[in-house]
Amino acid sequence: MVVEDETLFTDIDMPGSMDGLKLAAAVRDRWPPVHIIITTGKVRSLEIPANALFIPKPYVGKNVVAAMRTFENMN
Repeated sequence: MVVEDETLFTDIDMPGSMDGLKLAAAVRDRWPPVHIIITTGKVRSLEIPANALFIPKPYVGKNVVAAMRTFENMN
């Protein structure tokens, strides 16, 4: 599988056995080139994967776009 310019945008709180942090960690381990943006509306201590970005809720669309542009500059 070739992964180029892919982005995962996930909320930490998701239904099921895997929360957004576990999903982000799994994606980082399996597909390191994937860019990751994590969000949540709850205040908590976060340990996000390397090279991932955090955007708190409520977020503004322009902040998400700015985060995605940050990834463009990392390539």
